[in-house]
Amino acid sequence: MAKIMNANRALVVSSGMGACDVITRILKPGDEVVTGDDLYGGTNRLLTYLKQNGGINVHHVDTTNLDTVKAALTEKTAMVLLETPTNPLIKIIDIASIASAAHAANPEAVVAVDNTMMSPFLQNPLDLGADVTYESGTKYLSGHHDVMAGVIGINNAALGDKFFFMINSTGCGLAPFDSWLLLRGVKTLAVRMEKQQNNAMALAKFLENHGFKVRYPGLKSHSQYALHWSQARGAGAVLSFETGSIELSERIVEATKLFGISVSFGCVNSLISMPCRMSHASIDPATRKERALPEDIIRLCVGIEDLGDLIDDLSQALVRSGAVKLTKDGFTARDLDEAGKTRQVVDEP
Repeated sequence: MAKIMNANRALVVSSGMGACDVITRILKPGDEVVTGDDLYGGTNRLLTYLKQNGGINVHHVDTTNLDTVKAALTEKTAMVLLETPTNPLIKIIDIASIASAAHAANPEAVVAVDNTMMSPFLQNPLDLGADVTYESGTKYLSGHHDVMAGVIGINNAALGDKFFFMINSTGCGLAPFDSWLLLRGVKTLAVRMEKQQNNAMALAKFLENHGFKVRYPGLKSHSQYALHWSQARGAGAVLSFETGSIELSERIVEATKLFGISVSFGCVNSLISMPCRMSHASIDPATRKERALPEDIIRLCVGIEDLGDLIDDLSQALVRSGAVKLTKDGFTARDLDEAGKTRQVVDEP
């Protein structure tokens, strides 16, 4: 694991959130954490707990804006916690610039990057100035959703010793058989990721060409396309799109047959979800609105199935839900106002 993460040392625990917990256990009351406003729901939940019960000051900022991040950094900043691409808004964070700014504000600050959305195959945060990289091994690393695991990669020996002490003290280390399953999955990481990325790119183009607002770093329409490709070797297999209507999005999700409805990603099977109803439901609606998280957003986590089957399934779901207008050449997305009003559901033939 250390080798593929370009780390001097790697540690494995029982889940991705277990890895995040180990990393944040080095924080002390009064410490300040700077993090993003578009976080994985579990990470947000843990930071909220630390803020309310551990005396940790947590600052959620737009980490795509370097000036905003710099304004939040002080000599009291003990940790900067980043995700890129973010989930589910697929925003790109400049790891190198933020790591440099954080260390300038406080040389002892720990910059930790959740690399789950990319995997070590596509992105190596330690090479970009991060102190810690971690991810859920449940996702791309294992690839089959038959094991839960978390992986931490570090270069600093003292930091590694602190994390190992936490793991040893709390008993959250990964079991032997689970470790074997994780390494078995790593053997096929490259071939899985290539297929998943190809499928994801095709689906992203399919949705965009039919008029939907799509968030995917493989599309040149993504506002941070150049930044992403300056620090990553691929676009990954997670994308999101908007319909303009919560009810419409719900109908699309429920109408799919090949896509499984689940909050996870990184598996060989394709999954679909509504983050505001599922993975990010623990974030209250007011906070979601403040962070510009669309309630209607749909997330696709693309697997290795036949591309034609995936497009066929998504097409029939869009038609049956009433999300598109049928034309002589096929169909196109309804405009946002129209999508918000439509209630049509097309019956199966």
